[in-house]
Amino acid sequence: MRFRSPGSQVLLLAVLVAVAAACAGSSEATATAANRQVDSGPTTVRLAYFPNLTHASAIVGVEKGIFADKLGSDKLDPKLFNAGPDVVTALFSDAVDAAYIGPNPAINAFSKSHGKAIRIVSGATSGGAQLVVKPQIKTSADLAGKRLATPQLGGTQDIAARSWLRSQGLKTDAQGGGDVTV
Repeated sequence: MRFRSPGSQVLLLAVLVAVAAACAGSSEATATAANRQVDSGPTTVRLAYFPNLTHASAIVGVEKGIFADKLGSDKLDPKLFNAGPDVVTALFSDAVDAAYIGPNPAINAFSKSHGKAIRIVSGATSGGAQLVVKPQIKTSADLAGKRLATPQLGGTQDIAARSWLRSQGLKTDAQGGGDVTV
């Protein structure tokens, strides 16, 4: 079954985020889930998230059955993704209903759709991203002429890496040029 309105999708995402953040039977989250408006019969919620540490609340909610329990007769259909821009594409194409994504893809999606396609309802994590390098790289200057990998152009890690590199005086561009190839 499908949601009747984007507002009900937002409400469900808020419930999922609240449940994951609390991870303890909140009667408020349960009451909110019971009051969402859906078509008659069970609803399948397609939830996008990444299989990494910064999405621990989603992983715990899915793996421990917390979301499924809170959904009651409705069903959870978890979808794994590698990076936020792919999740935004899935949201725009109606392939997922709710998602955990970083701030940059979320803001880009909100802006691109003029606030019509998504609603940002809550933060679920902070930190968790690290730049990991080979032992011979001791300073940021040692990255000049090297290649860095980020999950996807425009994703939170990509933008954070490029911003940090710029703060260190190293240039990059979206085509892989500059002092450091990303």
